[in-house]
Amino acid sequence: MTTLPAPQGPGASAADPSSALLEVTDLRVQFATAAGPITPVDGLSFTVAPGETLAVLGESGSGKSVTAQAVMGLLPRPAGRVTGGRIVYDGVDLLTRPAAQVRRLRGPEMAMVFQDPLCSLNPVFRVGAQIGEMFRRHRGASRRQAKAAAVDLMKRVGIPDAAKRVDDYPHQFSGGMRQRVVIAMAIALDPRLLIADEPTTALDVTVQAQIMNLLAGLQQEYGMAMVLITHDLGVVADVADRMLLVYAGRAAETGRIREVYERPAHPYAAGLMASLPGVAGDQERLTPIPGAPPNLAALPSGCPFHPRCPYAVDRCRAERPPLRAVSGAGRAAACHRAEEVLDGG
Repeated sequence: MTTLPAPQGPGASAADPSSALLEVTDLRVQFATAAGPITPVDGLSFTVAPGETLAVLGESGSGKSVTAQAVMGLLPRPAGRVTGGRIVYDGVDLLTRPAAQVRRLRGPEMAMVFQDPLCSLNPVFRVGAQIGEMFRRHRGASRRQAKAAAVDLMKRVGIPDAAKRVDDYPHQFSGGMRQRVVIAMAIALDPRLLIADEPTTALDVTVQAQIMNLLAGLQQEYGMAMVLITHDLGVVADVADRMLLVYAGRAAETGRIREVYERPAHPYAAGLMASLPGVAGDQERLTPIPGAPPNLAALPSGCPFHPRCPYAVDRCRAERPPLRAVSGAGRAAACHRAEEVLDGG
């Protein structure tokens, strides 16, 4: 690996391994729209420990990507803004710090892989220059050092003939190879937290598996914590340690991923599991969740899932269920009837 100047700036100290690296508490994000303000993230809380993988699951529009943007300080302005809560990274509340300080953390401490690699890359710059820019901006590397480091990274993420392809443009790469370039940019400065937002979107099944294996291998190599955002339950089954299921900007269920998959406590989680095809392929029909996610500008009263829920009773329509502990350590669900769901109805 090419030797580069040591990283500078905030966040260089090691975190206490017994504490959370990222702690999000009661996060609320609001967007101004022509129809009035909406709240795509409404009181979301979660933690990520050093070296852990947290899968954030939910349908499109549930607030997953907006949460990631808020953590990274990348909400589109002026439409989007954080209206409440805390985002604490390594003991530092990012919402109370100047924007310039948060920017210095992006790259050396926190990095993000976006869901559309073609939109994440500048089409008029060579990929090597875009990867190398991380070293030039944050570590004061020369052009020669930055290019050599870019080649090393391209090799590390499995791009063939990296020394020749370092001067290619994004459009000269396939979708899977472009995603590898974006991952190379994200890990360039050895971040301690990687947020991967739908990293396998629009890729075929074989390439999806390659990208997930690459991320898992890099996480083990670098010891990163990872937040993996997806709507595909199958993608994270063998990768994540814990999962956070989000619905209408709120936590529906959280727990160790195997426990939730095998015995869900929220009707939304149970519906998602029931809609998956069986491994043996002997199902005649899948069991879909009826209806559609709610309009964020006109959320139903009580539990936002009750119009689609087979367990709904009058209490569900009138009273918003809190996220509460269920069935063992680390499990929680926002459902009045969680114990019944755990028992299979």
